[in-house]
Amino acid sequence: MAGLYFEQFEIGQMFRHDVRRTVTETDNVLFSTMTHNPAAIHIDAEYSKGTEFGKPLMNSAFTLGLMVGISVADTTLGTTVGNLGWDEVRFPRPVFAGDTLRVETTVLEKRHSKSRPENGIVVFQHTAFNQRDEVVASCKRSGLMYRLPAEAR
Repeated sequence: MAGLYFEQFEIGQMFRHDVRRTVTETDNVLFSTMTHNPAAIHIDAEYSKGTEFGKPLMNSAFTLGLMVGISVADTTLGTTVGNLGWDEVRFPRPVFAGDTLRVETTVLEKRHSKSRPENGIVVFQHTAFNQRDEVVASCKRSGLMYRLPAEAR
């Protein structure tokens, strides 16, 4: 199992995820149409020529999902019950097809669950950077994590 259990996370722990991803026009069109987002800024190249960007923007929900997804293998793969929420989601710079994103994750908080003694809650700060090392997305994510098996504690 690649993910870490609640007890294995430390506040301040940082992960520089090895996986990087170059995003494509296909990613943008497929994600936008699969989620029924008809915004021309994502799927209409001719319309986008008349915007301040001059080309389609990557769908921000795709960028958010990719940022969190890249973090999973190193942090929560197989050890999370589920996400409890995403807070303070920000997109300070646009992402375009052809950009290559990398992600860093920092553990901000952890606490035992009051209602589920077999679980703990970990708050992660995810940050995505483009190929120029500019921050393009960030969020805090709260995960409900499995605790180590009793015999391993």
